[in-house]
Amino acid sequence: MTTASAPGKIILVGEHAVVYGRPAIAVPISKVKATATVEETPRGTGCIIIAKDLNRTIRVAQATFDDPLAAIVRSTLVHFRAQDLDATITVSSTVPVASGMGSSAAVSTAIARALAGHLGNTLNNDILAALVFEAERLYHGTPSGVDNTVIAHARPVFFVKNRLVETFAVKSPLRLLIADTGIPSSTRVVVEDVRKAREANQEKYDAWFRQIGQIALMARAAIIAGEQFALGALMDGNQWLLEQIGVSSPEIDRLVQAARQAGALGAKLSGAGRGGNVIALTTEQTQDTVLNSLRHGGAANVIAATIM
Repeated sequence: MTTASAPGKIILVGEHAVVYGRPAIAVPISKVKATATVEETPRGTGCIIIAKDLNRTIRVAQATFDDPLAAIVRSTLVHFRAQDLDATITVSSTVPVASGMGSSAAVSTAIARALAGHLGNTLNNDILAALVFEAERLYHGTPSGVDNTVIAHARPVFFVKNRLVETFAVKSPLRLLIADTGIPSSTRVVVEDVRKAREANQEKYDAWFRQIGQIALMARAAIIAGEQFALGALMDGNQWLLEQIGVSSPEIDRLVQAARQAGALGAKLSGAGRGGNVIALTTEQTQDTVLNSLRHGGAANVIAATIM
């Protein structure tokens, strides 16, 4: 029996603009994770995936090619030039679904790692990220590549699509609160809506995307220097731009306002938007006050995470 896990993630700054070649920063969230266990079965039984949280049982040999769970199994086996596998892969996850925390990428990463271990191998993080990206395409259509990258590396990542993946150090711990609006958010749908809106007004959208990219550059410098007040202000600026793009919502706005009024250094949506999560940057002194304000503001759940 071989077991592997992978963390969730949040995008700190840069969502949506990252799809169009602008930089983004994402960080792993180890408080939530996906876990996969591979257990050998008798010869001839084939490979079966048991996804407990989805109440699904998948026979890989019979699954369609657009099934993401079967796809990550197949691509991992192809990478290692392995023959058909006789095994049961059991998957479970505490990463919230449709909330911008990388649930699908975490599951795929855990499966690929567990399979590699079962085969007596390991996966380079870059190769792992590439394998997971192909599964992400089946989930999301046109993913940016952020989720699979930060989850595979399990470190803060400065990311530019098809150009740059750079892990970097955090000088001062980032105390984040991740507040769930309680509304599912489909990355595929929201990204497609933004694409259509950009096609109708490319000049305006590209100007917003450029500004978001500049925020990501400044945010990386602020994190490396330990300037958390500057980072908070940049997060607020990023939220304003996301509102202009049209991916916020009344529920997101309410939680952002609740966090700021309670003393958060900055607050914004994280992920696709129109639901999902709001993230708030706090200090050690204000964390509890902001957490209570988010709960009173309607958050379905709040996760406290420290990024080191």
